[in-house]
Amino acid sequence: MSGEREHRGRAGYPERIVCLTEETTETLYLLGEEDRIVGVSGYTVRPREARSKPRVSAFISARLDKIEQLRPDLVLAFSDLQADIAAELIRRGLTVLTFNQRSVKEILQVIRTVADLVGASRKGQALVSELSSGLEAIGASARRFPRRPRVFFEEWKEPLISGIRWVEELVELAGGETVFPELRHKRLGRDRIVDPDAVLSRDPEVIIASWCGVKVNKDRIRQRAGWSEMAAVRHGRIYEIKSTFILQPGPAALTEGLRQLHLILAHVSNLEVDVRLRPSERVDPDLKSPVSPVC
Repeated sequence: MSGEREHRGRAGYPERIVCLTEETTETLYLLGEEDRIVGVSGYTVRPREARSKPRVSAFISARLDKIEQLRPDLVLAFSDLQADIAAELIRRGLTVLTFNQRSVKEILQVIRTVADLVGASRKGQALVSELSSGLEAIGASARRFPRRPRVFFEEWKEPLISGIRWVEELVELAGGETVFPELRHKRLGRDRIVDPDAVLSRDPEVIIASWCGVKVNKDRIRQRAGWSEMAAVRHGRIYEIKSTFILQPGPAALTEGLRQLHLILAHVSNLEVDVRLRPSERVDPDLKSPVSPVC
């Protein structure tokens, strides 16, 4: 094990970290720094081993006393939605770092920062290079598509919310054309609320839905007023990607989430994805094996 960790045991690097969202937990595992994690979000499913860590939070609530009892020297949080949790932990004397990444570029920056925080800069750069290579490979495969189908990514059901920036960027990288590109820079969900009639007017050919913590009800989507005339509904092109794969602004979205997006869009084009670029997790059961190869 000698030399496996760049700075293990050296002063100045946090040894007891609480991660209030899944992406920082997954990042630390990928860096080989999982022993530093003493508490995780209750929504954590990646990686599987992380489920054995003490669970200390939901997304907008946390067990503050339990976090204190774990004696963390660093708490990692995400976004304005955890601002109140972060503020209370700071008032209790804890050190909190809150990330607010919204784009693919910012996700990669956060991974580098987390690596720097634990003295694993070289491993962080290697991980970012690996993830970037994966993004490039999907992009190259998508460029072979005969055309780019119009995609509506549904981040929530009521009110109807279009995709956050990193999701919209990944849809395009995977081979689609987003139908609300003007909304991607809106950082808050409430600023990406769309009227169902506005979606209908843009006539997406594919609907990809991910409702955080809730299974997507495709019948509910089909039954919206007027949507039976929409191309995506007429042709049965409604798909689900589980939120843990695509709405987590970290490694999962850049790997499994992107691969599932790419598989869906290849399926719509009746093309097959190279085995090296296929998802490793369970995908929407409505995806059937296409026939023509895309290398």
